[in-house]
Amino acid sequence: MAAEGANARLEELAEVHDLSVRQREQLGILLAALVQDSYTPTAIREPERAVDAHLTDSLAALALPVVAGASRLVDVGSGAGLPGLALAAALPRASVSLVESVRRRAALLEVLARRMGLTNVEVVSARAEAWEEGAGTADVVTARALAPQPVVLEYAAPLLSLGGSLVDWRGRRALEEERAALRAAPGLGLEMREIRPVEPFAGASEHHLHVFAKTSQTPARFPRRPGVARKRPLG
Repeated sequence: MAAEGANARLEELAEVHDLSVRQREQLGILLAALVQDSYTPTAIREPERAVDAHLTDSLAALALPVVAGASRLVDVGSGAGLPGLALAAALPRASVSLVESVRRRAALLEVLARRMGLTNVEVVSARAEAWEEGAGTADVVTARALAPQPVVLEYAAPLLSLGGSLVDWRGRRALEEERAALRAAPGLGLEMREIRPVEPFAGASEHHLHVFAKTSQTPARFPRRPGVARKRPLG
């Protein structure tokens, strides 16, 4: 019954986002790995719940025009491939880089991308701060459950091209952290543009997408050395 419920939820998700049969199958492959493979870094294994917690939540960003129209997307701290692999399936014309510093997880992402048949994905086994080749290349950077928001801003800003956007997945609003992010943003060339509640599904009542735009060049001193952003966060 759980599998039937998960399949029904997948069909609904595909209809909401106007996904093809092939794209729905790719999401199904990702879902199966998330619920069945003990190596995937997630605590949610029940299929029907996992559809919403992993896939619906990831694809919620498609409601943002900057994401739906992305041509070069970088997912920082990809972990189990969320939201990066789900968005890569939904946006086949976009080039998607999954940045993951833990080698075992990066290797798993490569396996999952091949299993899903995604040809628009590259996996970067590096820390975001150390990925020099990615500097200034992304029109969208995504991050989900990665780090305190000022830290995420520092990771993302150097990777964004001018006019690009960071989309940061957050749970319940944390006003002190948001204020720190607002203080940090201008020094990185970023401006807060929107905090959008995620469309309701079970467990999503406190989920939000925080959108920052890159409005000026990030100073050359960023990114700081790997690990410094977490030890001495801006803001």
